[in-house]
Amino acid sequence: MLEPSGFAKMTKRTTLFIRIVEGKNLPVKDITGSSDPYCVVRIDNEAIIRTATIWKTLSPFWGEEYNVHLPPTFHTLSFHVLDEDSLSRDDVIGKVSITKEVLATKPQGFDGWMSLTEVDPDEEVQGEIHLQISIQTRRLRCHVFEARDLARKDRNGASDPFVRVRYNGKTHESTVVKRSCYPRWNESFEFELDESLCENTLSVEVWDWDLVSRNDFLGKVMFNISKLHSVQQEEGWFRLDPDKSKSSEYEGNLGSLRLQLRLRDERVLPSSHYRPLTELLCQAVSTNLNGNQPDLLMLIDETTTAESRQEVATNLVKLFLGHGLAKEFLDVLFKLELEKTSESNTLFRSNSLASKSMESFLKVAGMQYLHRVLGPTVNRVFDEKKYVELDPSKVEIKEAGCTGLHRIQTEAEVIQQSTQHLQSYLTELLHSIVTSVSHCPPLLRMAFRQLCERVQERFPEREYRKVKFIAVTSFLCLRFFSPAIMSPKLFHLREKHPDARTSRTLLLLAKAVQSIGNLDTLAVRSKEPWMGPLQPAIQQGIAQLKEFITQLISFEDKEELGEERLSLQPAGTLKEGFLFLHKTRDKCMLMASPFKKYHVTLRSNILSYAKTPNSKKSSFVSLQKVRAVEKVEEKSFGSSHVMQIIWSEEMEQIEILYLQCKSVNELNQWLSALRKSCIHNTETLNSYHPGVFKGDKWSCCHQKEKTAAGCDKTRHGVTLQEWNDPLDPDLESQLIFRHLLGVREAMRDKYLEVVKLEKDKDTFQSHEKDSELKDAASKLFQLLRDLQDIHEDLERSEKQKNTNCLLELQT
Repeated sequence: MLEPSGFAKMTKRTTLFIRIVEGKNLPVKDITGSSDPYCVVRIDNEAIIRTATIWKTLSPFWGEEYNVHLPPTFHTLSFHVLDEDSLSRDDVIGKVSITKEVLATKPQGFDGWMSLTEVDPDEEVQGEIHLQISIQTRRLRCHVFEARDLARKDRNGASDPFVRVRYNGKTHESTVVKRSCYPRWNESFEFELDESLCENTLSVEVWDWDLVSRNDFLGKVMFNISKLHSVQQEEGWFRLDPDKSKSSEYEGNLGSLRLQLRLRDERVLPSSHYRPLTELLCQAVSTNLNGNQPDLLMLIDETTTAESRQEVATNLVKLFLGHGLAKEFLDVLFKLELEKTSESNTLFRSNSLASKSMESFLKVAGMQYLHRVLGPTVNRVFDEKKYVELDPSKVEIKEAGCTGLHRIQTEAEVIQQSTQHLQSYLTELLHSIVTSVSHCPPLLRMAFRQLCERVQERFPEREYRKVKFIAVTSFLCLRFFSPAIMSPKLFHLREKHPDARTSRTLLLLAKAVQSIGNLDTLAVRSKEPWMGPLQPAIQQGIAQLKEFITQLISFEDKEELGEERLSLQPAGTLKEGFLFLHKTRDKCMLMASPFKKYHVTLRSNILSYAKTPNSKKSSFVSLQKVRAVEKVEEKSFGSSHVMQIIWSEEMEQIEILYLQCKSVNELNQWLSALRKSCIHNTETLNSYHPGVFKGDKWSCCHQKEKTAAGCDKTRHGVTLQEWNDPLDPDLESQLIFRHLLGVREAMRDKYLEVVKLEKDKDTFQSHEKDSELKDAASKLFQLLRDLQDIHEDLERSEKQKNTNCLLELQT
C-alpha cells in the first residue's frame, strides 16, 4: 500500500495542447479582394506563438500544433487573426478567446469552430494592481500602491496610467504616471462608509491619460465592501478585469477559426509514489524477453481509444526511453500487432498503438537525423522556387526565352522540364538517405532490425520476402520522411510555410518518396499515371532503398552502436543561431543602437557567443549562475522581440545580457530553451525589471536605484515543448496513471473476457497464463486505487489551505 507522504514535494504541471487548424469566411482586407491572414496566440495577452502567413486567401489552412507548458495561474487563451501588410500596419481581423475555466470543463479537449469577434479596446486589458482596502471607524480607505504589466496604449509602447476610485457616488483620482506600464503611486483615498447601500461596492479603475483624445480604459477591480467587515483589512495583488463586453455590428461577419485545444492540469507526485507502477510496466515489457505473453500491455493496447492513442503512445515511449526499455517496449507492440494481422499488405498501415508508438519514437529519437537527411534538399526547393508540375490537368502554360524572343512553352515542354527538376531533387534526396546509415541513431537501427526480425518470423514464406522492407518503409518513408517533406514547418525544417509553387513541388517530391517507400511502381502507375515520367527514378530508388535498409539493420550484436539508454538532452549543442546582443557594462546606455550581431550557441551548461560560428575567441554565460530569463518591453529598444538573461557573477553583482530576435517565434523558442536549461537553478529571482536602466532610472517603473527590487514577477513556467526536451519521468508516469485510471473499467472487462477464453481452452498452459494475468492485473488495479487515494487526499488538503478571503471580496 502506498503511503501518502511527501506532499511538500508535489508539483503542478499545466500543459496546453494547441492546434490551429484553419479559418473560413474571413473578411476582405486587401484591394486584391482577398487577405493574407496569420494568427497570434496569446496567454493572458502575452504573445507566445505566431503562425505562418497564408497568402491571398479567405479560408487559410495552417495545421500548426504546439504544446505549451504554463503556470497553473494563467487565466485566458486568445487567438488574434490579422492580415499582413508589407507597406502599412497589419490589419486586425478579429479574435477568439477562451478562459481556463471553460477549457477545464472539457477534459477530452475541444475540437470545433469558433466565431471571430471584434477586438474591443476596452476588453484588451492586462496586468495587476496592488491595493490595500480597510475599514477604520466608519471610514473606507483604499491605498493604491502600484500596478504591473499594464496594456500598452500609446505609440511609444507605454501608457500614462492613473487610478480612478469610486464609492457611493464619489470619485477620487490619482496622479498620472507618464510613460510607464509599471506605475508606482503609493496614494490613499478615503470615503465615508455607508452600510445602508444595497450594492455596497468599491470600484478601482485604471486609465491611460491622453492629452488630445479620450482616455483609454486599462482595466478595473470591483469589491463587495459588505464582506470586508469580518476581516477589516485586506491587501494583495488583484488582476484587472475588462469592462462589460458590448455587442458588435460585425458579430458573425468576421469569419471563424477551427481549433483543437486540450488542457492538462497535473499534480505530479514525488518519484517514489510512481515507482511501483513504472516497475510493474517495465516488468511487463521485460517478461517479453523470456517469451512470456505481455498481458498488461495487451490490456492497454486493447482499451486505448483512437482519440487518445497518439498521446498515450508518446507518453509510453518517453517513459520507456527513460528506463532504457524503448526498443523492448516497441518489440512487445510489434508482436501484438503481428498476431492480429493476417494480410501482409496492410501491415502497420492502421493507426494502432504500435503504429502511433513507433511514429512518436521516430519524432522523439530521430528528429536530428531527419534534419540532417532532408534539410539540404528541402532548403534547395525553397530557395530555387522552380515551377514543377506533372499533372497535365494542372499545368500552367507560360512564356519562355530571353527578352524579345518570348514564346509560349508547350504542355510537353513544361512536363519535361518539371521532370528534370524533380529527378534532380529526388536524386539528391536519395543520395542523402542511402549515405546516412552511420548518422542514424543506434536506437533507431536496433528498433528497425527488431521490426524486420518479427515480420520475418510472422511471414517466413518466400513470397513475402519484401514484407520486412515494407514494414520499415511504412514508418521511415510514409510516417516520417514524407510528412516532413510536405509540411516542413511542422517538423521545424523551416520557419515558414511554403508558398503555393514551393508547396506543390514538395508535394510531388513527397509522392515520389511514398512511391519508393511502397516498393511498388505498378500501384503508382495505375493510381496516378501522370507520375509516369518519374518511373525510372522511382524504380532506381526502390533498389537503393532496399540496399539502404539492408545496411541499416545489418550490424553485429557486439558492434559498438552506443548506449541503448537515450538522453534527449545531448551534451552537444541544444540551439544555435545568429542574434543581436548587448551586454550592460555600466549604469547608462548611451548608444542609440547598442546591439551587435553574434553567433549564439546554447549547450547543456553554458551559453556562448562569438562573431562567427568558428571563432576561437568567444564569451560565455554559465547557466548555473542564471537568475532569470525574461522578455523586455518594447519601448526599451523599439522592438518587441528582445529578451534578457540576468545572472550574477562573483560578489553577487547582477549582470544582464540583452538578445534581440527576428520574430515572436524565435524569441519564445530561445526563451523556452534557456528556461528549460536553467530549470534546476535554485537562486532564481521572483521579480525583475522588464525595462532598462537608462540615465538615472529604470524605464519601466522609474525607480532611481539600479539595485531596486523588480517591478514585475518572473515567468519561469512558460515554455514551448520541443522534440529535444529532456525526459521528465515523473510527469510521464502521472500522465500514464491518469490514462489508465480513465480506462480502468474497460481494462477490467477485457481482463475478464481474456480469463474466460483461457478457461474455455482448459489446458495447462492456459491455466498458467490465466494465473499470470490475474496476478499482474490485480497488482495494476490496486496500484491505481492507491494513487487515486493519494490524489484525492491531496485535493482535499489543498482546498482547505486555499480558502482565500481576499478573492471572495471581488465581485
